[in-house]
Amino acid sequence: MIGALPEEIVFTSGGTEADNFALEGIAYAHEATGNEIITSAIEHPAVLACCDFLATRGFKITHLPVDQFGVVSSESVAQAITPKTILVSIMHANNEIGTIEPIREISEVIKGARGQGPGARKIYFHTDAVQTAGHIPVNVNELGVDLLAVSAHKLYGPKGVGLLYVRQGTKLTSLIHGGGQERNRRASTENVAGIVGFGAAAEIAVREMADENKKLVKLRDDFIKKVLTGISDSHLNGDPVRRLPNNVSFSLNYIEGEAMLINLDFEGIAASTGSACSSGSLEPSHVLKAIGLSYELSHGSLRFSLGKETTEEEVERAVEVLDKVVKKLRAMSPLGKK
Repeated sequence: MIGALPEEIVFTSGGTEADNFALEGIAYAHEATGNEIITSAIEHPAVLACCDFLATRGFKITHLPVDQFGVVSSESVAQAITPKTILVSIMHANNEIGTIEPIREISEVIKGARGQGPGARKIYFHTDAVQTAGHIPVNVNELGVDLLAVSAHKLYGPKGVGLLYVRQGTKLTSLIHGGGQERNRRASTENVAGIVGFGAAAEIAVREMADENKKLVKLRDDFIKKVLTGISDSHLNGDPVRRLPNNVSFSLNYIEGEAMLINLDFEGIAASTGSACSSGSLEPSHVLKAIGLSYELSHGSLRFSLGKETTEEEVERAVEVLDKVVKKLRAMSPLGKK
């Protein structure tokens, strides 16, 4: 699925552990040569919270900005690298707004900063591919990454299992100590049943990827077009072209996202405001703030996720119900336009 060698795979409990293992493992293994880590302002909390923790341990964290579409530029990475940089961590695609990042271009920048030959600098490149693996083509060699995180349940596998790809020759400090499992990289008895389920899901995902992508891109684009043309003051979040096939994210003026969610739920339609991982938070999404949305517009955001069972009829109904809900709530809204 990702073009790796079997010995480059470390099975974990999920994407969060894989991200933490990559960041802390590199940080502690290479702190003698440098203490600076570069990441972006829109990373998943599994990366951002880990970086916050490492900052309390003396590591310097640089958070790169993004443009209005949520894209991290390779130029900003080049400008941020210093002689003390040991790790760059940029997600493959954003979980909230669906934007796919230019990972290959960023890897070329990092490769250039490393230099060539036996005396080359150690700057490692990690990407969180939890949203992309099994959904769009992901190849560790084509992307040029040293570490890559995947979670099984994001590609219809079981929950509670994931993996970290670790390129041969990459030195990591273990997070879990005990036995010699996973080639002495992660102690603890492996979740064999979960790993087998993960493998089966990966096989199916690779086999069905092209057909599923074709279907989902059409549904996604139809959904986006109908909302943007049929509902006034609606805005697409994320890149209109370089985005995940299953992600649709909108912001709507003069309305509050939580109220939309409740009304959609009454109609049997599932959606989320901002990130599903922080749906209990009333704070605006850090991703939406990073792309420049106002506080009010951030709170008027909705994310819909499409899947292999989604139909044209369901998309059509979702648009119709959303239109009805928006009109109803705007008529009651103290925020502005009725």
